[in-house]
Amino acid sequence: MRRLLLLALALALPSAASAQPGLGVKAKTGQGLYAEHCLSCHGVDGSGVTSASHPRGVLDVRGLGPPLKDVGALAADFYLTTGYMPLEDPHEQPRHTKSPFDKREIAALVAYVASFGKGPPVPTPHPERGDVSVGLSLFTEHCAGCHQVVAEGGYVTNAVAPPLHEATPVQIAEAVRVGPYLMPRFEKSQISDAQLDSIIAYVQWAKHPDDRGGWSIGRIGPVPEGLVAWLIAAVALVGCCVVIGRRVRQ
Repeated sequence: MRRLLLLALALALPSAASAQPGLGVKAKTGQGLYAEHCLSCHGVDGSGVTSASHPRGVLDVRGLGPPLKDVGALAADFYLTTGYMPLEDPHEQPRHTKSPFDKREIAALVAYVASFGKGPPVPTPHPERGDVSVGLSLFTEHCAGCHQVVAEGGYVTNAVAPPLHEATPVQIAEAVRVGPYLMPRFEKSQISDAQLDSIIAYVQWAKHPDDRGGWSIGRIGPVPEGLVAWLIAAVALVGCCVVIGRRVRQ
């Protein structure tokens, strides 16, 4: 019933589709998906539901979402392909999960959201042009404070910095330019496209690193690895003491 009401309301109100005669079939299909899954939080035509005094969206559905004008295909593609959106509770941190939409539906939604303004398109990174060593330096400077130097994720104030082992090159490029959730947004003046290619090249390498030092222990960091080493040493020491004690008794 709610789906029918949302769709009816979206069709009855002025929309980006009606405002743009040249809107393609893909975007028009996205309009229906938007009405069903996004409208209650982001409002008609991506106008947003942001007032703290009116935290409920269309048809009194709980929703509190930012406006989507001029976010472009870049932001829409990132949030949809990562499964960050749609959220059941807008106050929860979005997590990287399997998207409820298939590729065709995502493409339709991205096209429709992109029609709200003149935002940036989906980027096309080229990690093959990047330098892994340069990427390591840049990642350490800009990203490792939250995601750890091996991109395994970590904890920050009131949030979790996600691991990047499931992120695609396009999603990494999108995240850098969008700044999702508490992550800062990096302009091209801060991280150029060429530098971004190197960062992505490093993250791709970090997914399957060459552990030349030996046992990686899941690459969980130097402190846990040190504790494991001490634990192994303690067990070995106790074992030696037991063996020596038995020989002395004999």
